[in-house]
Amino acid sequence: MTTSSNTTAPALKLTPTPGQTIGPFYGYALPFEKGGELVNQAHLSAVRLHGVITDGNGAPIPDALLEIWQADEHGNVVSRDGSLVRDGYTFTGFGRVPVDNVGHYTFTTVNPGATEADKAPFIMLTVFARGLLNRLFTRIYLPEDTEALANDPLLASLDEDRRSTLIATREEDGSLLFNISLQGQDETVFLSYPRES
Repeated sequence: MTTSSNTTAPALKLTPTPGQTIGPFYGYALPFEKGGELVNQAHLSAVRLHGVITDGNGAPIPDALLEIWQADEHGNVVSRDGSLVRDGYTFTGFGRVPVDNVGHYTFTTVNPGATEADKAPFIMLTVFARGLLNRLFTRIYLPEDTEALANDPLLASLDEDRRSTLIATREEDGSLLFNISLQGQDETVFLSYPRES
């Protein structure tokens, strides 16, 4: 058998493809025990973050999966192992929960601190849902520091009526209510990030 070193294979041109849509398998493959418990409910600074995710018609989405990332209450971005194995003590700043059959979700966490002086604290939120070719990213801002909110570059870049879709409501018991709308008049502002080349 003889081979020729003069022959070159044609260059393959690879075309990027969209991410897969979420499927029913996410409901049992990705959630993990205590995924929504970033801190124990007995923690002195524990706060409930909850809400409902809806489609463009206002109907609840019963099979979405949500992830959050956040700083701790002192504004420290935590980088620790063990996000998927909750030990009841270690705050990892990461949580993942499926919504229930009426689109409701809940996390037990802490109010994040600002990561920089005079910056508005926020929680990053990612949405995976049926029919989405790629996940959606948004932020959840705390409502209290109105001066920091007014000076936030992202919020300042939005029309005033759109800013409110990124700011949680503080309830009487201290919980944070943040509803997510994928489309429609009250559509949540979603973010895009430039891809690395």
